[in-house]
Amino acid sequence: MGNKNRAHTLDTRKKDRRKAIKTVIQLTVLLVVGYILFHALVDVKKYKEPERTEWASDKGFVALSYFGVSRSGTPKLISKRELNKHLKALKDQGFVAISQQDVLDYYQEGKKLPDKALFLSFEDGRNDSALFSQPLLEKYNFKATFLSYANKMGNGDRKFLQPKDMKKMTKNGYWELGSNGYRLTYINVFDSEGNFIGMKDENELRNKMKIDYYNHYLMDFLRDGDMIPTETRSEMEARISEDYRLMEEIYTDQLGFVPNVYMIMHANALGAGMNRLVTEANNTEIQRIFKMHFNRDGISFNGKDEDLFDLTRVQPAPYWYTNHLLMKIAKDTGQEMKFLTGDAKRAKNWTLVNGAAEFIDNRIALTSQPAAPGTLLLNGSENYQDVEFEATLAGNVVGRQSIYVRYDRERNSFVRISLDNNQVTIEQKRAGQEIEKLVQLDLDEIDWKETDLALNKATVYSKVQTSKIDLTEETRYPVNIAQKRKVFVTLHGNDLHVAVDDVQTLDSAIDGEISSGSVALESEYNVQNERDDIYDGVFDDVQIKGLYSNRFSGLDKWFKEIERSMDATLDWVIETF
Repeated sequence: MGNKNRAHTLDTRKKDRRKAIKTVIQLTVLLVVGYILFHALVDVKKYKEPERTEWASDKGFVALSYFGVSRSGTPKLISKRELNKHLKALKDQGFVAISQQDVLDYYQEGKKLPDKALFLSFEDGRNDSALFSQPLLEKYNFKATFLSYANKMGNGDRKFLQPKDMKKMTKNGYWELGSNGYRLTYINVFDSEGNFIGMKDENELRNKMKIDYYNHYLMDFLRDGDMIPTETRSEMEARISEDYRLMEEIYTDQLGFVPNVYMIMHANALGAGMNRLVTEANNTEIQRIFKMHFNRDGISFNGKDEDLFDLTRVQPAPYWYTNHLLMKIAKDTGQEMKFLTGDAKRAKNWTLVNGAAEFIDNRIALTSQPAAPGTLLLNGSENYQDVEFEATLAGNVVGRQSIYVRYDRERNSFVRISLDNNQVTIEQKRAGQEIEKLVQLDLDEIDWKETDLALNKATVYSKVQTSKIDLTEETRYPVNIAQKRKVFVTLHGNDLHVAVDDVQTLDSAIDGEISSGSVALESEYNVQNERDDIYDGVFDDVQIKGLYSNRFSGLDKWFKEIERSMDATLDWVIETF
């Protein structure tokens, strides 16, 4: 009995020590993060105002709005490394960040803007956005607007920047403030079984996997299970007006003023798909409180004739490579962009036919043109016949990543192996003939989680977009889900063999008329992605026997593995504690 008591006592002491150690680690991490955040917002350089007398443009401006920033990136937050590349590329293109007053003066006073004007913002009020973007604003002398939800201010939630921090950050000149509204609350919610749930706060509706439909608090009448309004017009107007009153009251109390800029949740509804009476109720309050409103999302360019209360911005997705962003701006503005190449030595092995390609270590990120392919041709492979090709395709599942063998550009003939929407397809094209599909195979199902689903808070979603179980055969995966697939292609004579992940294989006979040609890579968007017709194909560790290799070897491989392990460990510590 005594031994058991001693054992129990020792076990209890061990547990207590573990708890104490864990508590110390947690407190240490919190103190370090708090220290970094404090000094990131206070001990900074001062923003250098641009020379506005030199501005002479009437061509409008580009507006970008990032949802959030993290150290290494998530399906919902862009990594600080990629954000750095985005902002550096914009700086190198000649973009100048403009202020809220510059926008107001442009539309109200007819004042000029820089030739390439950029309105930069960070939504959602997250403290990590301020922490990781602040050094980059200093580095490139960019001004940005930091948007918040009023009901998150002063509530002690350290995930969100608090009023005292916001006041400090505006003193250095790099930051201005804006608002996403009073709250993020959903109304008229139905689950996937057709049950009416009603109204839920964001914290009560984190898992949207089994939600059939929802709308945002300011976007509609409150309705019952038959979608019949449960409030009169005057009650709806009073409810919406109260939300804006609370917003105005909190900002005035906590900051001493109401920010100039508003970005409503959700976008693209006021004046478009929303009930007219609800639109009018919102517009009345918005124009009373704010000086400008970014009402729309999806297009980055605002021209001279835009309405100050109907401006537009684009939210770059966390998975966008820098060339994707530049391609989108080029599409929206018509301006030429200088795309990133990355490792110039590795790039010399390829000819870019169309699109843009960035060579990053052992990775080739191939960005398509809008609604058209991006294509890379391997130099010196023009007369290649027998091919042994290996690579890991690591782009998003929804989007086409293709490998061409025996690609004869002059005769327009080829053999093509494509991955798109978790299917592998083999096709061939003879000179002067149509493309012929030889074989298609569904790959093993991809296991993705609700936490991987990056719903845009500026949008209302339907069942097909929010339910993993009920996605249709054509739309089985959300557009932001990535997956690595190792692909082996062997072509000897007329016999083609394709293996994916060493498990699923396809064999096909190739027409003897297609006898030789180049090796090429290609990327193209899938029509399922209605919001974005640009796609980044990702090709890692490309190796073609006897001809080309993009793999790490020797010490380079060893150093990269150490770097990745350290990054993964640091990310785990941050996320765990």
